[in-house]
Amino acid sequence: MKFPKQYTLKEIAELIDCEFVGPDAFPVYGMNEIHVVEPGDIVFVDHPKYYDKALQSAATVILINKTVDCPEGKALLVSDDPFRDFNKLTQHFKPFKSADTSISSSAVIGQGTIVQPHCFIGNNVVIGSNCVIHPNVCIYDDTIIGDHVIIHAGTVLGASAFYYKKRPEGYDQLLSGGRVIIKNNVHIGALCTIDRGVTGDTIINEGSKLDNQIQIGHDTVVGKNCLIASQVGIAGCVIIEDEVTIWGQVGSTSAITIGKKAVILAQSGISKSLEGHKTYFGYPAEESRLKLKELAMIKKIPEIIAQLKNKP
Repeated sequence: MKFPKQYTLKEIAELIDCEFVGPDAFPVYGMNEIHVVEPGDIVFVDHPKYYDKALQSAATVILINKTVDCPEGKALLVSDDPFRDFNKLTQHFKPFKSADTSISSSAVIGQGTIVQPHCFIGNNVVIGSNCVIHPNVCIYDDTIIGDHVIIHAGTVLGASAFYYKKRPEGYDQLLSGGRVIIKNNVHIGALCTIDRGVTGDTIINEGSKLDNQIQIGHDTVVGKNCLIASQVGIAGCVIIEDEVTIWGQVGSTSAITIGKKAVILAQSGISKSLEGHKTYFGYPAEESRLKLKELAMIKKIPEIIAQLKNKP
């Protein structure tokens, strides 16, 4: 998430009332999670296990809960609670704006696009030309939709990321200030949910087709011309490369990559990154031929035991 203008390190420190290490005028351009940070961004870290990863990332400002040696060319924001203060920055730069109409006056809707009754279209939404938005679709603020997109009834684009920190008093949500981007010629079925990025974008690329009742987590990127069948659940920060096929009721863990032209058979569970150009099945998902051979061998276990018992 980029800020509307360049800020200084001192200005950001004053916004969240914390100490800083670095020149007062050190430039700050935005804030992002570690998997999408760029030079000029703030990244937060609140666990020693991840200090080095954050300090060595592309981010040039690290919001951290301990004073450490600052890498050359970078700056620190030292906070007793980086999670809380990252939320403060999100609230400042991307505050929630309540709606008073079903289609925001700031929304831009392209020529030839049809919006059926009882849809909600939020602030700063952009919808391209020749789209069809069926009834009861909810499109949250800042979503961008390309041309020739079809979205069926009851789908929600842009809900908050499922991202929480456990506190003694309960769970504290990391606020979402990112977007959903739907590229040209995408079809989205009924009752799908696509969460916005925390600070970056959740993207469905050109030509991909989603069936009904699919969940796509925050900051996930679905490649071009993918097919995803019903009741699939994709966690956050997943990269699905081009022309992947995922059949019904598949689930995935977060922060993995599914390679180009991979096929995931129904009811599989993806626990790690998968290479492209292969077919997978089972839990944990493995190459389908190997998995099916294993299942065939398991069926022979009673026969093998019986033979062992009868052996002189």
